[in-house]
Amino acid sequence: MRRINFIILIMTVAILTGCNEDQNKLKIEVYETSAKGNKLTELKKFEKTDSIVTIKLNPTEEFQTITGFGGAFTESSAYLLNKLSKPNRDTILQAYFAKDGANYSLTRTHMNSCDFSLNNYSYTPVEGDVNLEHFTIEEDMDDLIPMIKDALAISEDGFKIFGSPWSAAPWMKDNNSWVGGKLLPEYNDTWALFFSKYLDAYKKEGIDIWGFTVENEPHGNGNNWESMHFSPKEMTDFVQFHLGPKLEADGYGDKIILGYDQNREGLKEWVDEMFRDDESSKYFHGTAIHWYESTYEYFPEALQYAHNKAPDKYLIETEGCIDSQVPVWKDDAWYWKKEATDWGYDWAPEDQKHLHPKYSPVNRYARDIIGCLNNWVDGWVDWNMVLDRQGGPNWFENWCVAPVIVDPEKDEVYFTPLYHTMAHFSKFIRPEAKVIGLENSDDKLMATAAVNPDGSIAVVLFNEFETPKTVNLSLNEKNVEFSIDAQALQTIIISTKN
Repeated sequence: MRRINFIILIMTVAILTGCNEDQNKLKIEVYETSAKGNKLTELKKFEKTDSIVTIKLNPTEEFQTITGFGGAFTESSAYLLNKLSKPNRDTILQAYFAKDGANYSLTRTHMNSCDFSLNNYSYTPVEGDVNLEHFTIEEDMDDLIPMIKDALAISEDGFKIFGSPWSAAPWMKDNNSWVGGKLLPEYNDTWALFFSKYLDAYKKEGIDIWGFTVENEPHGNGNNWESMHFSPKEMTDFVQFHLGPKLEADGYGDKIILGYDQNREGLKEWVDEMFRDDESSKYFHGTAIHWYESTYEYFPEALQYAHNKAPDKYLIETEGCIDSQVPVWKDDAWYWKKEATDWGYDWAPEDQKHLHPKYSPVNRYARDIIGCLNNWVDGWVDWNMVLDRQGGPNWFENWCVAPVIVDPEKDEVYFTPLYHTMAHFSKFIRPEAKVIGLENSDDKLMATAAVNPDGSIAVVLFNEFETPKTVNLSLNEKNVEFSIDAQALQTIIISTKN
């Protein structure tokens, strides 16, 4: 009898111990994209490795509120979608905007033409039309607007759209050209009216525009395609004395105005001017940035400075892509190798060449997004959603890569690893999520985390190196152990039921 009682006692202790272990264990879902072939694959089994990383989450330490993640509606992308069969067109739009897809929440589009248009065009085709009586968005009706409308119909959660002009019509500029030059002062009010007219026109099509960037790349682009130059003071004066008051007068005072909209290294001089006083600050809702300054550096000091200058304003990455590169077709491995080159590989000044080495496209996206999230950036927007095998169409032949590449002649679609990379963030970190603090024992494993509005926590890890790692993740008094493969990106979801 004593022996039986002793066995029962042992079994009871074992059961209670197991229950305690279960109670102390975090319940997680793990999704991985990797060089070995995972594509947002949910993992259930893990192999322990010799390299151990500890990550401790601190949800009481809150940083920025997330605005969203997504890509840009361009004429090039919309034109290509219309060249595909309906099933393939629908597949791409579902992949980007459906809840079970990437579920994009923040998007951009161009006002007037850009390099990723089929040709130069303006909504203000009549020279000297200072009151814009002939304003028309007819050029957008065949491709761009149908793409946006179809995306809106698919999206259950909806998404924000902001517009960016590359250039005013040449007749408004001092050089009478699409490329370079500045807005003539006598057209400041006309150009401010342009933004209001755009809001009206898109509203009539059932498309609500969330806001704007004032000018795409105000430093210019080497005088290659549509551009219009502003100095920091010129842009700030335009917003303070023309654009802001005009939108306010026309009932659009709630529309978001983002200043700058170019590379990060120049942030200081821009935010110092944009937020020079209360009168200028009240019209700027935030700052827009691009990533083309470097293929690996995300400029944390500049991002920190911009946030500290205007801590209650948006800081949004509004454009990034694999630029000056013809896409590689149906070869996932290439996107994980350091073989891509950017504009700076050939053209950067000698003292900046070190910022533009060959790089891995997946690394560039994953590193930059995590680096941005860890330095106060609240939104991250990719460039074209769809391009062809040449990296166009592009009237200037400025070839780039998109997450989805298509061959319209053969009606084929290729989802590159960049699509899955974007989805690791857009699908799992939702608008109004709060970025939270974490402690990470391994500086070679990039990590960021955010608490979603539903209470779930998304942790994104990026291991760009050749060594798999075991991760011990803890939250409050609970923890869990799992592993991340070499050259892999993971999103870990901690449910609200923990």
